[in-house]
Amino acid sequence: MVRKAKVEFDETPPEIDLNNPYADPVAFLDYREHLVREKWIQIETAKIIRDRLLWCYRVEGINHKQKCRHLVEKYLDSTRGIGWGKDARPPEFHGPKKTSE
Repeated sequence: MVRKAKVEFDETPPEIDLNNPYADPVAFLDYREHLVREKWIQIETAKIIRDRLLWCYRVEGINHKQKCRHLVEKYLDSTRGIGWGKDARPPEFHGPKKTSE
């Protein structure tokens, strides 16, 4: 037996009728797996940015407010709207989304 060099995922969500999601149970489970996988990717990306931000705070010391600002904005943007409990909350409770100037 030969192992695959890497795992490949289909990047597009499976086709599903959202009006009647239980009509095709296999497509429904594939769709749910896709949503969970995308959610985990967002969470892990936020963790990586947070680790970089902590490293920047330690290295820059007293000047961290100016030097690490781009990482703070990136981290706040990456955490807005992710997590398992925020899906039922209206977007206005997630905080205002900053526009780039």
